[in-house]
This record gives sequence, C-alpha cells and structure tokens, in this order.
Amino acid sequence: MADDVRQQAPKSPAKEVIGEVNHDEAILAQEKEIEREIAERIPLIDNKKDLSVLQKEYSLEDDIYQQKVKDLRSKYSHIRKTRPDGNCFFRAFSFAYLESLLSDKQEYVRFKKLAEHSKEALVSLGFQRFTIEDFHDTFMEVLKRIEDNITLDDLLKVFNDQGYSDYIVVYMRLLTSGQLQKEAAFFSSLIEGERTVQEFCKQEGGADVQGERPHPRDLAHAEPRGRGAHPVHGPRRRGKGVNAHDFPEDREPRHPPALQAGPTTTSSTRAGPPPPSRHPPTPCP
Repeated sequence: MADDVRQQAPKSPAKEVIGEVNHDEAILAQEKEIEREIAERIPLIDNKKDLSVLQKEYSLEDDIYQQKVKDLRSKYSHIRKTRPDGNCFFRAFSFAYLESLLSDKQEYVRFKKLAEHSKEALVSLGFQRFTIEDFHDTFMEVLKRIEDNITLDDLLKVFNDQGYSDYIVVYMRLLTSGQLQKEAAFFSSLIEGERTVQEFCKQEGGADVQGERPHPRDLAHAEPRGRGAHPVHGPRRRGKGVNAHDFPEDREPRHPPALQAGPTTTSSTRAGPPPPSRHPPTPCP
C-alpha cells in the first residue's frame, strides 16, 4: 500500500521548474558552443577566395546549388565569406562599400560629408543622442583611417576586430532604421503582414533576402549612401541562375573596385538553413 502511495505521489513543482531551467540552460550552452565553433572556423570577413570553393561545399548531386554557383562563376571570379552570425548582410555590405572608397577619393569626400551629418539626422528622427554617439564616433574614426590611406589588409583587420566591426554594423543598422522611419509611407507598402515600420524593424531587421523582390531593409540600407546596390542571392528553389536586384532602379549599382578588373564581389548570401544564432533587429528610436 505504501509503495502504491509513493508511486502515485505527484511530482514536486520545484523539481519541474528546476528541470525546465536546466533544459533552457542546456539549449543556451549548446547555442554558445555552436557560435564558438563558427567563430573559430569563419572570420568576420574572410580573405578573397576563388568561387570554386562554393562548388566544393555542395554535393555534386545537389543540382540546384551547383547550377547557381555555375551562374555566379560566369559573372564573378572571387568571393569573400562573412561569418553567419546574423549580421552578415550589414557587415558584407559595409566592407564592400568602404573597400571601394580606398580607391575613390571623390566618393569618399561625398560620403564622409553625409556620414558627418548623419548623427544629427538620426537625432531629428527621434533617436537619443547618447545612444548613438559612440557608434557614430567609431564609424567616423574608421572613415578617417581611409582618408589617412589605410591599406586593404588593414581595413580587413579592422572588420575582423569584433569591437570595431560590431560598432560599424550597429551604425549601419541605425542609418537603415533612420531611412525606414524617414520614408515610412513608402516602405510601409513593401512590408507584409500589416505591420508598421517600427514593428518591421524590431522583428526582421536582421533577416536576409529570401524572396523574389527587394527587401525593404536593403532598399533603405542603400539610400542613405546616395548610391545603388546589386545584391545577389541563391535561395533553394529551381532555376539555373541566382536572383539579383538593382536598387534603387534609377541608380547605377556601386561595386567594389576589383569588380572592374577581376571581377570580385562580397557576398552576404547564406545558402541553405541558417545556423542557430540570434538575429539582432534594426534599431528603432
């Protein structure tokens, strides 16, 4: 009889809570371990590699991606990989653009002037000055290094320094969010699910391009620079070629300088399922 009572006794609520906590901690520990392994294997911005490396990453029987890589190789010769940490789009885009400024002084002067005034523009949109000053100062410090004739190797080192690199990414996110706020009437028509621009920033600021049309974040990211962009991505769906967008449509896309003699491209495309990392949102005021 006593044995029956012991068998039927309910579980202690405290034990259930402890079990749930331990399970959550185990998941977080596993995610951190995966992120650590990715960080050890993949730099934030990699050296240029021949596009043939992509062919080796997918099985020869994977006809979908083999065709897409073949299409990429017909247009480009090299690729720079970025760490798939949720910031790959912004980091790749930022590096490619600043790399182009190394050999284009006229564009550098134009963009530096925009960047210098961008902090006040963000403040006027409702961003708190004290929350953006450090990011703006770091961003301008990196731009000043370009003016001081930083080498490409040194720029690569800056982008692989977690502190500098993440501050650059955050400020680019701030600029993107500011453009979304500034042109809310236009961008709201591109956002699915009856969400406001601020809801979009919080929910999908870190998502990569997956659909067939330009992503509102990508449009907003290019606009503050006053130049066009040409992102290329290869979603897992039938079709021989990769998908590409030019935006804004009335502007000539700006490519890294080596594209005219080489050519090369910086890719933020993540083929296949993303790793279990947390994608930070685009900041909103």
